[in-house]
Amino acid sequence: MIRFLFTCSSKKLLIILFLILLQPISVFSKCICEVEEEDQNSSKAQKLKIVAIASILVASVFGVCLPILAKNLSSYLNPENDIYFLLKAFAAGVILATGFIHILPDAFETLRSPCIGENPWHKFPFTGLVAMLAAIGTLMMESFATGYHKRSELRKAQPVNIGNEENDNNDEGDAHGSHVQWFCIVLERSNSSNLVRHRIISQVLELGIVVHSVIVGISIGASQSPNTIKTLVAALSFHQFFEGMGLGGCISQAQFKCHTISFMVLFFCLTTPIGIVIGIGMSNMYSMNSPTALIVQGLLLSASAGILIYMALVDLLATDFMNPKMLCNFRLQLGANFTLLLGVCFMSLLAKWGEA
Repeated sequence: MIRFLFTCSSKKLLIILFLILLQPISVFSKCICEVEEEDQNSSKAQKLKIVAIASILVASVFGVCLPILAKNLSSYLNPENDIYFLLKAFAAGVILATGFIHILPDAFETLRSPCIGENPWHKFPFTGLVAMLAAIGTLMMESFATGYHKRSELRKAQPVNIGNEENDNNDEGDAHGSHVQWFCIVLERSNSSNLVRHRIISQVLELGIVVHSVIVGISIGASQSPNTIKTLVAALSFHQFFEGMGLGGCISQAQFKCHTISFMVLFFCLTTPIGIVIGIGMSNMYSMNSPTALIVQGLLLSASAGILIYMALVDLLATDFMNPKMLCNFRLQLGANFTLLLGVCFMSLLAKWGEA
């Protein structure tokens, strides 16, 4: 059925796709949002884009690799140590501020652009709707994935009547040994469930970060304004460094194999530079103010913001701040709250710097 529809409608689909691609150009010619020409210098902008690729790539590599390598080299960064809780709180603050301060306002501004038609984009808050649906979708995906794993664990063969013969013979020592064995099995399964949860968290978190990074990279690559690129290079380098620290901490907890860690690290580090290269290639035919580009960008930014905000609040902060070890240690609670606010403040300052 699918093959039949494809063969019968391929010409029509090509025509429709061609008209969709032409629509941004035709509407943009009537749009009042014209790009200012006085700040356009393509040759100077091209050199700055190369600098941006190198700077952001180096910052991303250092940021995401630091928690992974430090955990293997230093015993202080063991997940059970207090300093690890503090670093995770700082990273969670960075990710939370990224969603609230960097991405969500950009999504609102993009979908409220005068280049987009009033109806329906100015009549309804689509940014909040998409962010909410993205957060709910992330919750559902985590819930279903974790539930599937737990059901699979329960369906496995469990030891039955462990220690019955020993109890019949009143052999208390062997009975105690059987209870210890059962406790170890339960503990192993609990650790396995937590490991799966950490892996889901790290993968979904990387997805939300990557969507935002690609959009930012394309925006830089398509820009011909040296002043705009200058301010973004410094801000985004710090941004990628701190965001990489948050992602690297989650990857280290997930305990992936070496090839999986390498793939996730490369995927994070290369997304923004690849986005810049794509933007450079599209700079002659891509208009950041075209209605279609603005709508797609705004919807993707909204979804990315929803994912990051959910991950920061639910998977990172709520899990650690409700941990019994932190609840029983008032000094650790104060330290975690301080580093959380510190991470939020750093990312908020970067947003102010990027607007300067």
